[in-house]
Amino acid sequence: MTLPRTEGRDARLADLDQPPTVEVVRALNDADASVVCALRSAEDAIAALVDAVGSLRGRVVYAGAGSAGQMAVADAAEWGPTFSVPDGGVVALLAGAALPPGVEREAAEDDAAAGAAEVGALEAALRAGALTGAVVCAPGAPLAELAEHPVVLDVGPEVIAGSTRLKAATAQKLCLNAFSTALMVRRGRTYGNLMSGMRVANAKLRERAVRICCDGAGCDEEAARGALAAAGDAIEVALVMLLAGVDADAARRRLAAAGSVREAAR
Repeated sequence: MTLPRTEGRDARLADLDQPPTVEVVRALNDADASVVCALRSAEDAIAALVDAVGSLRGRVVYAGAGSAGQMAVADAAEWGPTFSVPDGGVVALLAGAALPPGVEREAAEDDAAAGAAEVGALEAALRAGALTGAVVCAPGAPLAELAEHPVVLDVGPEVIAGSTRLKAATAQKLCLNAFSTALMVRRGRTYGNLMSGMRVANAKLRERAVRICCDGAGCDEEAARGALAAAGDAIEVALVMLLAGVDADAARRRLAAAGSVREAAR
């Protein structure tokens, strides 16, 4: 039986239970550091997936199980607060999510029927004509062979053999960070490296919004607060007001036509 590399055993760590604790921690940190190399090797594939998704309009559906599914849930949760993606614009489906944590949820990974109905498995997405991508940590994985845009993160064996919550989950998280952030950059949800699409939901974020306007438009706090107030706390509207010298209504029209702060402010 041929096992995926993520299920293999790293012979160098066969005596992991013997050294001092600091060496165990060092082994884990060294393993995590190697994850970056796997991400570097997959940059072109990640970018191709971003560009493919960015050329379409519609919702993004993450589907997964176990640690990888949990990473997808965590990433999807930030699309709204960070980039003001509307509710339903991204959906994360986790196998067994309706079940309590434990054995039943773990067994849900093997339920093919639930995979089609609850998780929207890859085959179901293909049948529906959806654009498909797959992020896997095992070269030759069937999902990578089925998906239009496979991303293979070859992290190798885990420090604890088969414990894919370690390097594999870290790689999945970093990949999703890159995918979702780059996608939002391409969709005009940032101004340079500023969160122009951030949702202002509390006092702390309102102060951050003021700093974003000050940095982005080179204005003082008074001007930033005035623009934000007129824009109803919509940072991108406030930025266009400040950069182009227009009122809120004109800024909204410019944004609707241009799709990004940079273009709308020209």
